[in-house]
Amino acid sequence: MSIATDAIARDTAAMQALLEKQRAAFTAELPVSAAVRKDRLQRAVKLILEHKDNLVKALSDDFGHRSIEMSLVTDIMASVKPLKHALKNLDGWMRPERRKLDFPLGLLGAKAMVEYQPKGVVGIIAPWNFPVNLTFAPLAGVLAAGNRALIKPSEFTPATSELMQKAFAHYFDEAEVAVITGGPEIGKAFSELAFDHLIFTGATSIGRHVMAAAAKNLVPVTLELGGKSPTIVGRSADLAQATERVAMGKLMNAGQICLAPDYLLVPQEKEGEIVEGLKAATARMYPTLLANDDYTSVISRRHRDRLEAHIEDARAKGADIVEVNPGNEDFSKQNTNKMPLTLIRNPTDEMTVMQEEIFGPILPIKTYSQVDDAIGYINKHDRPLGLYWFGTDAAEERRVLDRTISGGVTINDVLFHVSAEDLPFGGVGPAGMGNYHGADGFKTFSHAKSIYKQPKMDLAGLAGFKPPYGEKTRKALAREIKA
Repeated sequence: MSIATDAIARDTAAMQALLEKQRAAFTAELPVSAAVRKDRLQRAVKLILEHKDNLVKALSDDFGHRSIEMSLVTDIMASVKPLKHALKNLDGWMRPERRKLDFPLGLLGAKAMVEYQPKGVVGIIAPWNFPVNLTFAPLAGVLAAGNRALIKPSEFTPATSELMQKAFAHYFDEAEVAVITGGPEIGKAFSELAFDHLIFTGATSIGRHVMAAAAKNLVPVTLELGGKSPTIVGRSADLAQATERVAMGKLMNAGQICLAPDYLLVPQEKEGEIVEGLKAATARMYPTLLANDDYTSVISRRHRDRLEAHIEDARAKGADIVEVNPGNEDFSKQNTNKMPLTLIRNPTDEMTVMQEEIFGPILPIKTYSQVDDAIGYINKHDRPLGLYWFGTDAAEERRVLDRTISGGVTINDVLFHVSAEDLPFGGVGPAGMGNYHGADGFKTFSHAKSIYKQPKMDLAGLAGFKPPYGEKTRKALAREIKA
């Protein structure tokens, strides 16, 4: 056995021991009271608030440069919100639900209810693009549901991952919540642990491996993946508003968002105006890019090379490349991996930029003559995580909603449906499975236990379903088995 293999074996054994420790502590604690759950949620809030400055600095270090304000919005505020939402609503979520019974069981004294019990130990695999938020947002539901958690953050954000590991160790016993760091081999071993539930956020290609690994132990999974989220600009849209909102959403985190608008579908006759609108909106928000603290860097040279390869592939296959560079800056002479917004006109499905999730500041623009053409194009491809429509035509809005299937939809903006804590967030098909946030997250990380309580009287005998069977049985069956 090599030194590296031996180290992985030791780390895997340590993870297994930690899982067993958490499960034993969980079982010993049952039932998990509301007070205990609230205490853990409050400690998570305190962890974020007391470390927010250091977390923001670590994020910027990991990215090469990341906007302070954007990190405060997307990773700090967006982590505190779901935790506080859970604290506010926990008592109601924990309340048993009364369920109806078929006639005449209820009248005769039978009762039915659903109680939501914690599952046990939940594994959280978080990605690099929003490493704080995509740890704490699922953790809010995990802790609210009364579970313990093991967290595996991304190796691509090492400073942030190390800081979170130390911070969690300060605020939580490792039998409650613990962070495990390491590279792909550790991640693979982590996904093979026999959790009671596993949530993975990341690329669809990795999600397939995670699901296969979890299947070995029949671990239920929630997969938050990605894909190519389309934006339809209708003929009734306010183009100035639409282009500004698309540009803002596309350039947030330099497009490194699973829900970023991946490509535009626009009316043929409005394409030129939309291109000019995107240019103007970009210039207003980011007059310059290289030295602009508001504009985030692509996370690594490898990802920048990948994005530039998309552009060159599209150029070679006949696309019209429009670089939106308001300050006319020279991006070949920089110490970061910042990239300007690049619009790709006349893209085709043969181009790699239309085959893969972009995850960067590149925006293809396709044209359509009728909105049904746009709908048809979307439906010929994998179902997306998000879909966006701009316009004021109510009939067209309804048609887009009815004729497309996506994880979620924002109308007259992009991204915003993910910020509504009381809406379920999740994908469909290759964009993911399952959902969380708010009450839906509480239920995802809980087991819905059905409870039926029989009264003293012999209901089976009264109904005629107790041997010996006779005329009463036949009459009962005739009554129940009919059109």
